Amino acid sequence: MSDDRSHSEEERPDHDAEPRVSDVLGAALGGAARRAGLDPDDRSGTHRVVWSAIGGWRGILESVLPSLAFVIIFTIRPEPLILSLGVSVGLAAVFTVIRLIQKSPPSAAIGGLVAAGAAAALALFTGRGEDNFVPGFVTNTLYGGALLISALVGWSLIGLAAGFLMGEGTAWRQDRRKKRAFFWLAIAWAGLFFARLAVQLPLYFAGDVTALGTLKLIMGLPLFAPMIAVTWLVVRALYPRESSQADAADS
Repeated sequence: MSDDRSHSEEERPDHDAEPRVSDVLGAALGGAARRAGLDPDDRSGTHRVVWSAIGGWRGILESVLPSLAFVIIFTIRPEPLILSLGVSVGLAAVFTVIRLIQKSPPSAAIGGLVAAGAAAALALFTGRGEDNFVPGFVTNTLYGGALLISALVGWSLIGLAAGFLMGEGTAWRQDRRKKRAFFWLAIAWAGLFFARLAVQLPLYFAGDVTALGTLKLIMGLPLFAPMIAVTWLVVRALYPRESSQADAADS
């Protein structure tokens, strides 16, 4: 009888041994959120969570200065184009080197350097300053599209990230309240990315580099930070038990 049981166990497919795509994606998103500072075990206030997520003063400088330098120099002296592009890429390179020297996580700075370098290469190739913003349009389209599609098919990327961040995996899909909240959060984030496109693309086609660069900065961190805050507040409200347990552990 034991042989029969062993034989049946050998023939039974081990579905649990194969992780689902949603599990892998959710775990990756949850890990990324935790590395960005959205840690449920950290009972800091929302403003500190947002500050950590954007990388503090260093993150602000790395995000803003390269683009700001390009806009200012291009506005004052549009030719030669390589001057404004070179300063922008140079600043991104400096931030990356500083992180490497200080042995701090260089991923954000390296990502900014790669993006700045790709954008500058495209602009130099075409000879049009406005093409420096094309990679940003592509990124906004991909992010916005992915978030919108995930919401419409019932697998909100915000929900996947929050579920694994809070330790429940994809169980939130069985909770109507959580599923609805994560749906609207994904829609809101998609709306942010598509709003950037709606405002900035007309300026791109008009060739107004100064206005385009200015609005890119305005619609960057000033809108990203409040969205992080709202998302975090909603997630904390959806998981009060985890919040109270963390509070009790700290007291």
